[in-house]
Amino acid sequence: MRVMVLWCPDWSVVAGLAEAEQPERMPAAVLSGNIVEVCNAPARAEGVRRGQRRRDAQSRCPDLLLLHDNPDRDARAFEPVLATVEELRPGVAALRPGLLAVRAPGSWFGTEQNAAATVSQALVESAVWDVRIGIADDLFTAEQAARRAVVQGWEVVAPGGSAGFLRTLPVDVLEGDGPAGREAVSLLRRLGLPTLGDLAALPGDAVEHRLGRYGATVWRRARGEDPALFAARTPPAELDVEVVFEPPLDSVEAVAFSVRTTAERFVAQLAARQLVATGVRVEADADGATVSARTWLHPRYFGARDLVDRVHWQLQPAASSALRSRKQSGSVRAPIERVRFVPETVEPAAAHGEALWGGSSDDLVERGVARVQGMVGFDAVRRPVLQGGRSPASRQATVPWGERAVDLRPVDRPWPGRVPGPPPVRVFTSPLLAEVVDDGDRPVAVTERGAVTAEPRRFRVGGDRVRLPWQPVSAWAGPWPVDETWWAGGAGLRSRFQVVGADGRAWLMVCGADGWSVEAGYD
Repeated sequence: MRVMVLWCPDWSVVAGLAEAEQPERMPAAVLSGNIVEVCNAPARAEGVRRGQRRRDAQSRCPDLLLLHDNPDRDARAFEPVLATVEELRPGVAALRPGLLAVRAPGSWFGTEQNAAATVSQALVESAVWDVRIGIADDLFTAEQAARRAVVQGWEVVAPGGSAGFLRTLPVDVLEGDGPAGREAVSLLRRLGLPTLGDLAALPGDAVEHRLGRYGATVWRRARGEDPALFAARTPPAELDVEVVFEPPLDSVEAVAFSVRTTAERFVAQLAARQLVATGVRVEADADGATVSARTWLHPRYFGARDLVDRVHWQLQPAASSALRSRKQSGSVRAPIERVRFVPETVEPAAAHGEALWGGSSDDLVERGVARVQGMVGFDAVRRPVLQGGRSPASRQATVPWGERAVDLRPVDRPWPGRVPGPPPVRVFTSPLLAEVVDDGDRPVAVTERGAVTAEPRRFRVGGDRVRLPWQPVSAWAGPWPVDETWWAGGAGLRSRFQVVGADGRAWLMVCGADGWSVEAGYD
């Protein structure tokens, strides 16, 4: 069996740039644990290398775009590549995002070179520009051949020529196997074995004795006898559902009413496969082009009524704009010709089963809130969520009802300068002015080193119009200094205090260059 391997270099960076809508030639790197995992050619030209720390990479390339590691994003972006190859040759195996293997389809296209050229042309036509193909007797040799091919080119190793092709390759090619490969490469270098040919010339039992089972596998690879096999994937079912309107509809209400049957068919199609959708992309076409597209997330899973509501909310902003210009209730900018539901995240239905006593109350609440959203707008009904931050106000965030919280600051970070618990009960939208003085009625302040100039003795809360009377300080704690966004002209050094008055009420106060203020209350 001959093997064809298709390699798209730096795929994590390619997928990240596409998601961020940035040009492909921008220097970029994917970070994992503050370490560069993958970088593209423009970044490597500036001196960025895999394994560098973030600071070192940015010092070599100040314009470097940093992308977060997201295997799910990389896999989603690689799915069209798999589908394109499957149309030409079934039996594709996704080794990892950016790398796939398939049985070489030489007889289908005359020669293996013609097969590689056909696959490369199909991918280039689908906007995958950097694709390289290798063909050999075994999986390892085919992958190494692909890594030595030129852009949109191929490298074919003749039958029986794997050992000769691998003989001159450096042992560094084993680093792709992860920690075990990097450790083996380091050992082989110290033993004076710089190439795979040097490794293949050793007795197999001696290599296995020194490097274990992994060493035996590597030894067979170096001899062109890679035993690794790959299992072809089962192509995913087509779960997209769409409805075409003839004639096109120019009313939001008409579109929402007309997609109800399609939404029910979409949900039933997933249910037949014991699946539910927690993320759905809704696309609306007009004049032969997609005029509205949005990915919706659901805290549980989508039902037919949920999808109808999302269609209505998605098209409503366009209707509002048109209403101002055309004075027609519920009209859209251009008549809608097609609405498409694309499941982006599907999960087993068993993972979303109802509790022992059912969930009818939750359903009623969700439907009631959905009706309110239909009247006042999707973004007008929001729920509070907790995120990371140093101040109580920065830890608050809101998301539209029915959407999952994404892109929030992580809560489990250290957040130096954050006041310890318990959290305050009330957080003021606008901080209240305050005054804090010592025994001599002199204002208390905090030095640049974070030291209090005097012990707080009395304080009062309120502005010029409404001001509570002075009261003694019965207890206080702090300061917790923090200097946020000083590089962008922020508020500068600020220190937080917990102050308890004689009446038993506790306050979270902030002392800065502009004086004292009250952020929150503990009553």
